[in-house]
Amino acid sequence: MFRSFFPAPRLFFSSVVVWLALTVLVFFTIGGSVRSVISIDRFLAPAICAPGATPTPGKAAAQVTDPAKSGAAASTADAAGANTSAQAPAATPAPSGATAATTTAGPANCVAEDSSFLNGQKIWLYEYVILVAALFCVFWYFYRRNEWYWWSVVTSTVLLLGIFFSVQIDAWLNDWYGNFYNMIQLAMTSPGKVTTEQYFGELATALYILVPNITAQVLLAFLTSHYVFRWRKAMNIYYMNYWQTIRTTEGEAQRVQEDTMLFATIVEDLGTSLFGSLMTLAVFLPLLWTLSAHITTLPIFGAIPGSLVWVALVSAAFGTVLLAVVGVRLPGLNFENQRVEAAYRKELVYGEDDANRAQPPTARQLFANVQRNYFRLYFHYLYFNIARYAYLQLANFIPIAALGPSIIAGALTLGLFQQVNQAFGQVSGSFQFLASSWTTIIELLSVHKRLRAFESNIPKDAPIVSSLSRAFAEPEARG
Repeated sequence: MFRSFFPAPRLFFSSVVVWLALTVLVFFTIGGSVRSVISIDRFLAPAICAPGATPTPGKAAAQVTDPAKSGAAASTADAAGANTSAQAPAATPAPSGATAATTTAGPANCVAEDSSFLNGQKIWLYEYVILVAALFCVFWYFYRRNEWYWWSVVTSTVLLLGIFFSVQIDAWLNDWYGNFYNMIQLAMTSPGKVTTEQYFGELATALYILVPNITAQVLLAFLTSHYVFRWRKAMNIYYMNYWQTIRTTEGEAQRVQEDTMLFATIVEDLGTSLFGSLMTLAVFLPLLWTLSAHITTLPIFGAIPGSLVWVALVSAAFGTVLLAVVGVRLPGLNFENQRVEAAYRKELVYGEDDANRAQPPTARQLFANVQRNYFRLYFHYLYFNIARYAYLQLANFIPIAALGPSIIAGALTLGLFQQVNQAFGQVSGSFQFLASSWTTIIELLSVHKRLRAFESNIPKDAPIVSSLSRAFAEPEARG
């Protein structure tokens, strides 16, 4: 399943974990030193002023790139300029030596804050992530490259990079929602304080980010489809090279034709979802912990540091354990379901060429086995779905209940409420990965069990041969 596509799977996936841990450690320990040497952000973004320093006049506008904020900054600058002109005396005495020294000691090129989407820190982060991803691909190109390298290594890396950048956009949107809803609250409570330009400027800012992101997501979905099929193709080639050995195995045609596609699709889906959940936790967990400082108290428990993080963790852990216990029998039943279906299907196929096969008594018995197993599945899925849907519905009300005392106390603005709610949803959704994906995990366990039983007929030390690669590739080449 894995070694037909990935180079040395155990070593490959272990290297992914080790490389991720190493690069994260480097980023948070000596990342600043590395940034000063190789980062290009100093050429593309203004520097941030040191604490207590005064931004350079003329550079203040560079710190705000959103249209609404730019308009507000321009209006403020115009008002400040007019006020200065009105109050300035006809002749200004030359500054004293001390004052001149203080003035010239200020930074030559910096801003107080860079709130743009691609500020200096983000440029360095993205540059670093792309660099370490490229180095990983280069290593496996020279170390143990196989014929599927560009799909198994490079495309896997590209897909994970796409997830990483998508999470970064979600984090930016969370901050944008806070500012936008605060502006809405201001407009509703103080008419005239928000201009049309500011309102639609904020909407335009979101579009500048979301439209390219939507395009990128469509292209990634297209790439994912090809990625899954290439993995299926690799498994097909591997199994067909040993067809004479496995052709008498029960359900062999279904294993090669159907289960290879199911396995590749489910593993890709769950793998990218798991990585996305981990990236979401890495980005939103510190944010939610910080936002929890605005929560005055929790119902029953009172004031707790990082309160919303603990609420999300406990609720997700409860749901995961609940569904794992309730659905413990489902993988085995799904596996048995495929066996009885395969037996019934095979008898019907034999009956197409042999009039003595698929006789009514035999067909009735085989179909009765199918019916019996399906009815067992329906019964066990009945109580599993009761637990699953009840938990997922109740989980939607947990953040609202947790925020109740703070809302009643008036400790939250509309924008802050939206930020907290969005961040809680991201963290809680990531913690609930197993609970939300449990039905898919059950299907994966069933498919994996079938393929493991199927592969047991192939010698464990069998080489990865690719004599059928050209045969499989011929239609593609001709196309």
